[in-house]
Amino acid sequence: MFKKIGRSPLAQSLLASLAIVYLRLVQLTSRFSREPDDFAARIGPDLPVIGAMWHGQHLMIHYAWPIGLKVAALISRHGDGEINAKVLEHLGVVPIRGSGGSPDKMHKRGGMLALREMLRALAQGTNMVLTADVPKVSRIAGMGIVVLAQKSGRPIYPLAVVTSRRIDLNSWDRASIGLPFSKGAIVIGDPIWVAANSSAEQMEQARQLVEAGLNEVHRRAYEKVGSRDPGARFDPQQESERRALP
Repeated sequence: MFKKIGRSPLAQSLLASLAIVYLRLVQLTSRFSREPDDFAARIGPDLPVIGAMWHGQHLMIHYAWPIGLKVAALISRHGDGEINAKVLEHLGVVPIRGSGGSPDKMHKRGGMLALREMLRALAQGTNMVLTADVPKVSRIAGMGIVVLAQKSGRPIYPLAVVTSRRIDLNSWDRASIGLPFSKGAIVIGDPIWVAANSSAEQMEQARQLVEAGLNEVHRRAYEKVGSRDPGARFDPQQESERRALP
């Protein structure tokens, strides 16, 4: 019964409206720093671009975009995606419904149709933002965003938006919900270009660069707000090096 109610257009519109009010409250009451400071000017020559984020950070990522920038976002076709789509529309972001994942599953999830729509949006000058990790596998970048960059000729920019006060959910994607009156950080990584004639090996190298870039911007963002990334995968070597520091 609760699932039916939650999927009704009226309930979804109400939940979306509440989410919009809350997100604006967090934005208005928090102080965000940017790294680099000249992000808008730096990406100017590269527009339109592809913004990459980890799943679970999608609730905060719209804070990163400069005012006036045309943005579209890939949203899941799952029932919960409808609420996200309504929120994005209110924020001025164009939702594109579909899902990535492995190429052999993209047809079932509407990924091929979404890929065509994203390519069309980029060709028309609209920036794209989408999660880079594969469904249900946190912090492991999939090939979908790399294929989009290869076919569009547009660069991928890793993005992270975090707040010092937040609720970290115990979900597969380690989703974070920012709280009001926080110190916030927006960190943008270096662009990742994928050549149209890339080999399979080069595509895999680009995928690894996306993964490493996202991990780094999240590490930097959490560092700037004075905490550690709760969703980071444990790296024994990095932990050993950290403990060896004076």
